[in-house]
Amino acid sequence: MLIKDMTVIVKQLPERLSVQQGYAFFREVESCINSDRPRVVLDCAQLQLLDSAGIHVLLLCLEEAMKRNGDVKLAALPSVAEATLEITGVNRLFEIFETVAEAVSSFRQIPAYGFEHALGLAYSAPPSSEALQQPLRSEYSAAASHSTV
Repeated sequence: MLIKDMTVIVKQLPERLSVQQGYAFFREVESCINSDRPRVVLDCAQLQLLDSAGIHVLLLCLEEAMKRNGDVKLAALPSVAEATLEITGVNRLFEIFETVAEAVSSFRQIPAYGFEHALGLAYSAPPSSEALQQPLRSEYSAAASHSTV
């Protein structure tokens, strides 16, 4: 299912996302994020240095977008930067795509299984049809029969 009439902003990250460059970049992106339901893709293809200040800037972008019911996604992340995000655990907070086109397209589709990426379940398979047909365990079925909903 596609969602129509959605603007997705693509911003190119600088080569270095350290303190000085990071805050200059955030001021530039802030105007895009200060809208209702911002949808932002950060193109990381040129990123060569990502330190703690740069991670902080990425998190600021995500936080501001989420305050407005939006999202920030990362694309074309170099392996060194990806490793930095993985070591710090920040990779679990972002959807990361191989290309900008894939990231932009992801905003135009409703996720099939909700927010698994945020829960660290991005690579989990959905429950099998057999698992869905299994009867409830006895403690669950007893609680369900006493429910007064």
